[in-house]
Amino acid sequence: MSAPAESLDVSRGKASSRALNRLSLFIQHHWKTMVLIVPFTWLLIFFLAPFFFVLKISLAETAVSAPPFTPLIEWVDEGIMHVRVVIDNFNYLWEDDLYVTTYLSSLKISSISTLLCLLLGYPIAYAIVRSSHATKHILLMLIILPFWTSFLLRVYAWMGILADQGLINDFIKWMGFEPVRLLYTHTAVYIGIVYTYVPFMILPLYANMEKLDWELLEAAADLGAKPMTTFFTVTLPATAPGILAGSLLVFIPATGEYVIPDLLGGGNVLMIGRVLYNEFNANVDWPVASAVAIALLLVLVLPMMLYQHVQGKEDRHK
Repeated sequence: MSAPAESLDVSRGKASSRALNRLSLFIQHHWKTMVLIVPFTWLLIFFLAPFFFVLKISLAETAVSAPPFTPLIEWVDEGIMHVRVVIDNFNYLWEDDLYVTTYLSSLKISSISTLLCLLLGYPIAYAIVRSSHATKHILLMLIILPFWTSFLLRVYAWMGILADQGLINDFIKWMGFEPVRLLYTHTAVYIGIVYTYVPFMILPLYANMEKLDWELLEAAADLGAKPMTTFFTVTLPATAPGILAGSLLVFIPATGEYVIPDLLGGGNVLMIGRVLYNEFNANVDWPVASAVAIALLLVLVLPMMLYQHVQGKEDRHK
């Protein structure tokens, strides 16, 4: 090999080495930013982009076209851009009692369901944490096991259980009592929501209780505190983060639930998911349906943002 060729190879090797060193230094100084790019990109594509698309539709008017709404931006003569924003869809939500009643009904059902999940899930999570190591894994598997089956199939199974000729009424008649109407009632909806979402309450509570210092409970007992006093003064405050996390994981999806009220409630239970379906499909009123969705999102997200703001202030003061 000639001397110029060797010199060229050496210079290329040095350039590659310098580029690798620069890349290594860049990664060392900006690795946190690079790690955060992935979740932020995910949120941008699958949350913010659909949100702004729905927001755009909510500010449009219904039109007999495909898609069935007017464009937000139009180019008129001589290349002039014309922006048409309509807020009548949001005003309509407050003027029509149907939407206000539906929002309140959804919030009531989701709040009661969240409370029932907490009352059922808290002792279950506590029992799992206090069980032996081998038993703990078995119980956790039983909690997760329903997720291996289709959600829709599980709801249909409850329809068979709660039907007039279902398992529960067959047992009631076998006991010599008159059968009761369970399917297509509020009771059926509560049963379906609690059954579906109670694992989302148990798992955060379990994760939080696993971190508890159980010696604090023993110390409280040694000091003469009764079990109920120990629970309300030590255990309950220490598990508050788990209660909050589980409550949010249950309350938020339960508020917008559609399948359970539709199948188990039979159209007799008014919830916002059903109204959204009717507006999008039966009425083909996409702007109003989008306004309903945006209003629901604000109702759910703004209290969470306010709570996070208050918590951040308290943490900074501490």
